[in-house]
Amino acid sequence: MKILLIGEYSRLHNSLKEGLQKLGHDVTILGFKDGFKNYPVDFPLEKKWDSGFLKKIKLALLVFTGFDITSNLTYRQFWKNKNHFNHFDIVQLINENSFFCDYTHEKKILDFLFKHNKKVFLLSAGDDYPYVKYNFEHPENPSIIQPYLAGKIADKDFSNVLKFRTKPFEKLHHYIYENIQGVIATDLDYHITMQNHLKYLGLIPSPMNLDKFPKSELEIIDKIVIFHGINRESYFKKGNDYFKKALEIIKQKYGAKVEILTSENLPYDKFINLYDRAHILLDQLYGHDQGSNGLEGMAKGKVVFTNASKLFEKHYNLSEKVAINGLPDVDYLVNELSLLIDNPAEIIAIGKRARAFIEKEHDYIKIAEKFVAIWQKTNA
Repeated sequence: MKILLIGEYSRLHNSLKEGLQKLGHDVTILGFKDGFKNYPVDFPLEKKWDSGFLKKIKLALLVFTGFDITSNLTYRQFWKNKNHFNHFDIVQLINENSFFCDYTHEKKILDFLFKHNKKVFLLSAGDDYPYVKYNFEHPENPSIIQPYLAGKIADKDFSNVLKFRTKPFEKLHHYIYENIQGVIATDLDYHITMQNHLKYLGLIPSPMNLDKFPKSELEIIDKIVIFHGINRESYFKKGNDYFKKALEIIKQKYGAKVEILTSENLPYDKFINLYDRAHILLDQLYGHDQGSNGLEGMAKGKVVFTNASKLFEKHYNLSEKVAINGLPDVDYLVNELSLLIDNPAEIIAIGKRARAFIEKEHDYIKIAEKFVAIWQKTNA
């Protein structure tokens, strides 16, 4: 099949592309490179007038005229190359706002894609209208909404989430759902919000290209190495404030027995290699299921503090831990880290189970086969 994947989050579509290519399909990725992470994209889009002095002009223009120059320039980039984005058997959007445009320009792009391709599918793989709506209505559910409601995140820093509560993006949501063949969730956090929807086709876990993560076992010689990777834009969303406080206590408690590595806003290729020496990876706290960084750490056989709730354990029928369920509680995090540091054999055991879990549930070729099966059986 000829397949167009639109958008990139944390290498999800790149891994899927590699799996699909192994199965003999012709695959193209169109979209942004996910900011500083700089993932490879066949047809890269560039967000223009989105920083510095030009952004100030853009915002002034938006306030006085309602015209979004960045959205217009993204649309023009797409339109210039539109002949490369038609006659596909399958198009898959990574999000309800894959092009990061306002309603008018996003709809223009989608109009073309719907009219000139056979089938269009949508992923629920990040913030979107159903996810945001559900979690504001269910604030007890662990999600990125919780630190916002706790007052840790300002509205301007949460705009990419809050936009899905506005009328234009509600309208865009309904327009997309009227035209797609169906929507697929990539983990349990999005599955929860999509259940019972007529267009929902089910959960397919995120793909992991295990060829890029050769199997290896952890080795502890002297120090326990803990890695904390920080993305400043999602600092509170990931619970990094809790991780930071917990690490301060751990460092004081264990001294030279531990080594703590910290990074900020590194490109993907540097980030993924930086924590090779680590035994423990601190990923995120708010949710039920792992994100891509957590999955990659597990593929490398690390003990990952991430989303691994009781719901996750039940869904995958797990009787032993494959990751540590992270909670926004400093005392809890310190206790869980201490148990591992005091019992190095448990670090080795969890690391082995983590790798086995990824091989069983997230292998990129198996996942690609699941996508193909759903795409083919869903009528146009």
